[in-house]
Amino acid sequence: MNGRDLQTFVTNYRPEDLEKLTLRMKNGLGSSKYKPAEYKRLQAIVDAKRLESDLIGLKVQRTRHAAKVTKESSILRKHRQVWSRECPRLQKAEDTAEKDVNDFLKQIRPNGRTDTAIFCLQDYGLLLEREREAFRKATVEPVHQLRDDLRFRLGEVQNQQVTVHRSNWEQVIQQINFVKNQQDDITAKLHAEYLVVEEEIIALGLEKYLTSDDVANIEIIPEEVLDSDCPYPELKESLIQAFHSLSERCKCSLQSLQDQLQRTDRFCGWCADDHQRFQFTLSQYTPSIPNHRALYMDMLQRIFPEKSRLELMEHERVWDWQRFTQAQLRVVTQQCQRDQEELLARALVTLQEARHAHQEELELHRVHQHQQDICSHLREKLQQWRAQQEEVAKLEAAIAAREKEEEEARLRRQQEKEATVRLQCKEKVRQFYLRQQKRREMLEQRDQERLANLRSVMEEQARRDKKRVQFRAEMLQRRKEEREALEHERQREEDEKQHRAEVLRNQVGVVAEADPERMMADTEAWRSRHLNVKEFELQRPLYSINTYTDTQIVSDPRVRVEQALREAGLHQSQYAKQVLSVLMPPKPPRRDTKSILKF
Repeated sequence: MNGRDLQTFVTNYRPEDLEKLTLRMKNGLGSSKYKPAEYKRLQAIVDAKRLESDLIGLKVQRTRHAAKVTKESSILRKHRQVWSRECPRLQKAEDTAEKDVNDFLKQIRPNGRTDTAIFCLQDYGLLLEREREAFRKATVEPVHQLRDDLRFRLGEVQNQQVTVHRSNWEQVIQQINFVKNQQDDITAKLHAEYLVVEEEIIALGLEKYLTSDDVANIEIIPEEVLDSDCPYPELKESLIQAFHSLSERCKCSLQSLQDQLQRTDRFCGWCADDHQRFQFTLSQYTPSIPNHRALYMDMLQRIFPEKSRLELMEHERVWDWQRFTQAQLRVVTQQCQRDQEELLARALVTLQEARHAHQEELELHRVHQHQQDICSHLREKLQQWRAQQEEVAKLEAAIAAREKEEEEARLRRQQEKEATVRLQCKEKVRQFYLRQQKRREMLEQRDQERLANLRSVMEEQARRDKKRVQFRAEMLQRRKEEREALEHERQREEDEKQHRAEVLRNQVGVVAEADPERMMADTEAWRSRHLNVKEFELQRPLYSINTYTDTQIVSDPRVRVEQALREAGLHQSQYAKQVLSVLMPPKPPRRDTKSILKF
């Protein structure tokens, strides 16, 4: 029973009971019913109980601290795993970019003798390569040399005393601090150059080229429609109006999305460096990693200790909303471009059909005009022939009487022949008109079939759109019902948990009556356990230890070397593995503890 349980046990008493007990103790000191109180013994018992409670509290604190350290090490191990996967990807991307740049510089060729820009570009690439090599020699190589020197010194110190040559260690520490200060100055200089380049880009106005302006492209009417030779001006005006209405609708949608993007800047209210670090951290923890949200939130809190978790979540929400708006902007742009292409295709088909119809009308008019020309030519020939016949009749009137009958017979035959010719011409004209009527009916029937097909296609598209909208509504309703079912199940589990907790509280509730005399008296188990004990050992340990002591553990050279490597930050390097592999334990292991299994 610890102090907390004891406090819980004695809380159920009444003040009048304590007063009665006090009066009975005062009045009954001389009687044999009450024994004199042994205050020193009681004080020793209380001190022992208090010491036991303190030891239990210290044990609980150590357990909590160990759990916290274990959790922290687990999280750091997961972070290291993520970074170990991220480093090869970054290295591969860097190698690919360098290879692409080198291939591009090798493939470009000058256009002529006067084209010196290509050679300047190659010279500039070589200059950048030399500058980078000089920068690496001035910044990276000193750090590697210092690290190699520290490893060499650490290897020498392992078999020597640390106290010798104290001045050399002070020089090494001064050299390390100098290299650290030099690296800090170089980092600050690079950051300043980065800010200057970014300000130059902003001053030149090159930020607008990072995002494409698709609104202006949507407003342009295709040249195929503007420059088309449509025979019907009303049809062309209606097509242009359709393009205008489509562009206005798309422009309104894109403008609303761009207004939403303009509410926040590119970095969602943070500075550029913090936002880029935020993006890079989130890109490392992909959804394929288990518990990736908790991991990247922990890493963000480590990177930005001055920001609260609520601020990080708010920035994440704003960034997600910005990415969603940009994706929606791309989708709306693609939809507008697709609608414009479909409208252009329909407009071209309509213009082609209009040109065909106009061509047919011109062909019909030309045929009709040709028929009229034929009829007028025949009429002229008939009038000319009639004039010739009248002249012949006048000449023949003077012929002799004996030729009169023959002439009359010839005239009757001639008249019959002319009647036959006229009948044939009338029949040809009637057949021509019948063919024209049949052709017009075929054209009208074809237009009706085309109109029916277009209406069926439009009705089918409307029916599909209606089914799609209905399907989306059903999906939203189903998701809503699933969320409500999950919330109901969670509430039910919470109620059951509260009910079980209430039942447990009722089971462990204090039901004993207040009895101070029994509380302060010794128990039977305590009496039976302490019959042969002469005195109470206050400093007795809680349990016996059957393991190695700290002195025995520290006497192992492997532990000391591993601790020194860990303090130097080299415990995970190849050098540390080689050093620890050659160290031997102070005593050779027993032969029965050796394993024959090979891993």
